Amino acid sequence: MWTLPHPIRASAHPMRALPHPHTGEGAAVLGLLTLALLGTVLLGTAPLRDRPVAGGALAAVGVSVFLVVAALWHHYHRAAARRARPTAPAAVDGRWFTAESLEGFPGRLAGPSRGPGAPDRDRLYLAWILATQGHDAAWIGHRLGLPAEVVHPLVDAARERR
Repeated sequence: MWTLPHPIRASAHPMRALPHPHTGEGAAVLGLLTLALLGTVLLGTAPLRDRPVAGGALAAVGVSVFLVVAALWHHYHRAAARRARPTAPAAVDGRWFTAESLEGFPGRLAGPSRGPGAPDRDRLYLAWILATQGHDAAWIGHRLGLPAEVVHPLVDAARERR
């Protein structure tokens, strides 16, 4: 006799989540079908002389509904795309940088003689790595918020290293 496996017990296949139902899209299709049916009934029951006016009114309602649905769909998908964007790491810490990646780094920029408003050491290390990868001073300064007088020596030293 054949028996079915117990649904609670562990199986060789892990359970997968069901696909997300698209209830909003289904509701929109049902709404459009309902409007089409009502429009057909309205045109069929309208007197012959009023059919052009009724047809025009139905066309205007159809276009209006289409515009509202399109705007809502666009808004929903843009909001979903914004939520799905990957976020950058909160901060760069010293574990990212190895002795090999910092080889040739001009230490005078990160030394103790820097002023209180100077950028932190990790940001300078990141600027150095970007400079060794070929990025120019303007790009690095803009992306990391570093002043040009700090970035240019890094880029020049990186060029000499290559």
